[in-house]
Amino acid sequence: MISASSPKVITRYRDGQIRAYLTDPGAFGSLEPAAVFRARDGDEVVGSVVQPDLERVVYTTLNSVVCLTRAGDLVWASDFEPHSDVLHGHRPGCALSLDGRTVWVYRPDAMAGRGGGDQWLVYDADSGAVLARRELETVGHGAGHHVHPVDGSIYLDIGEGQDGAVILRGTAGADGEVEFMTYPWWDRCLIDLAPGGEQFMTVDHGQADVRFHRHPSGEMIFNLSVEAFGYDPEETFVEWCGGYLTPDTAIVTLGGESEDEEEWFRHHLVDVSTGTVASEIAVAATNPYELEPLGDGSWLTDGPDGHPVRWSRDPHPAS
Repeated sequence: MISASSPKVITRYRDGQIRAYLTDPGAFGSLEPAAVFRARDGDEVVGSVVQPDLERVVYTTLNSVVCLTRAGDLVWASDFEPHSDVLHGHRPGCALSLDGRTVWVYRPDAMAGRGGGDQWLVYDADSGAVLARRELETVGHGAGHHVHPVDGSIYLDIGEGQDGAVILRGTAGADGEVEFMTYPWWDRCLIDLAPGGEQFMTVDHGQADVRFHRHPSGEMIFNLSVEAFGYDPEETFVEWCGGYLTPDTAIVTLGGESEDEEEWFRHHLVDVSTGTVASEIAVAATNPYELEPLGDGSWLTDGPDGHPVRWSRDPHPAS
C-alpha cells in the first residue's frame, strides 16, 4: 500500500516526452522532472500515469493503452478494437490504483464510433490482462479518474458535453472482484476528493453551485450557490475546477465577463468543516483550469517552460 504521506507523482506530456514530477515536501517553485519517458514512435499521448517508483509509465492514445519501462521497453499494450479513425471528441484516460496493482482505463467508444457504448476496464498492471470490464450507458468525450487516498476505490467523472456528466465508483475487493456503482446524478461534475477521503466536491453542470458530499454515499453535506460568494447569478458562474487545498479548506473558482466582454475569474476559499465562505486567494494562474490543488496546503500552476510550478501560502513551508 502506498503511504498517504508519499510524494504525489504528477505527469506532463510535451514534445513526445512524458515527464514525471515528485511533490516532495521541500520542493517548491518550478519543478524538475524526476523521470522522463518517451512514448513509442507514432503514439500521441492523451493521458498518462507513472508508478511511484518511477520505473514504468502507462499511457493512453486514441486507440490503445501502453505500458513501458523507463528504458523504453514495452511491458504490455492493449489496442482498442475496432480501430477508430475519429480524431476529435474522444479522449481515453487512465489511472493507477492506490496499491499499484491495477490500471483503470476509460474508453469513450461511442464518440470514437466503435459501434457500442463506452467502457471502463481494469487491467493487471504487470501483465496487461483485463481483470474487469464495465459496459457503460454514457456517450462521453473524456473522463477524469480520482483515486481515493484511503480505501483505494476509484471515482470516474465522465463528461458528456451539453448532456451533462456521470459519476461512477469502482471498488476492488480482497478476492479481486470489482464492483461498480453509479451515482444518481447527471448534472454534477466531480472536482476533487478530500485528502483524508471522507468527502468529495462537485460543481453543478449548469455552474450554479458547488456541493460537498460524504464518501462513499454521496449524501450532501452542504451546498453553496453563486449568491453565497456575493455574486449575481445572472452574471457569474462556478467554474468546473478547484479542489481541496487542505483537509479543511477547498478552493472554489468563480468566473464571469466584464462590461468590456473580458473574461475574469477569482478563487475563493471555503471552510469545509463549517460550510462557510472565507477569503479570496491569489494563485498566480493564467486561467482557471491551470490551478491544481494538492491537498497539503500547496498547489500547482503551469510554468512558461512546460514544467509545473508549486506554490504554498506559507512562504517558508516545512520540509
